[in-house]
Amino acid sequence: AAPAGAVSFGVKHTEGVSVEVTCRGRAEVGSAPGSGTRWLLDEGTVLRFSMSQASSEVNDNKITISFYAEGGQPINQAGIFLTGIGISLDIDADRDGVVEKNNPNKASWSWGSEGHGAILLVSCDKESP
Repeated sequence: AAPAGAVSFGVKHTEGVSVEVTCRGRAEVGSAPGSGTRWLLDEGTVLRFSMSQASSEVNDNKITISFYAEGGQPINQAGIFLTGIGISLDIDADRDGVVEKNNPNKASWSWGSEGHGAILLVSCDKESP
C-alpha cells in the first residue's frame, strides 16, 4: 500500500496503541509514541498494532504512517483511527440472580445448592448439515 517511490516509512501513534515492526531476519522492534524511527520498506517487513484496553470514545486512538523517498523526503501519509472494544464474560458466580463483574468466585466452580461459579450449557449439535 506504499506510494510509488517510497523506500522507508515511520510510524506515530497515540499512547493507547502499541506498535511493533518486524523486519525480515531481525528481531521485532517496538515504536514509542511519536518516535522518529524509520524502517526500510522491505518485502518481509510487517507492521503490527494493538490496543490493550477499551476506548473511552469512538476513534479516540490513531496511527499515522509516513512514507519517505530516497534521501528522506516525505511523500505521503496514511492514517488509521482505532476504537478498542472491551469484552468481558460476566456471570452470576454466586447464583443469587445478580451478574457481577468482579465476583471472587468467577474463576472457580463448586457443586451444590451452596456452590458457586457459572453453569454453562453448550449446544454442540449440528444445526445444519
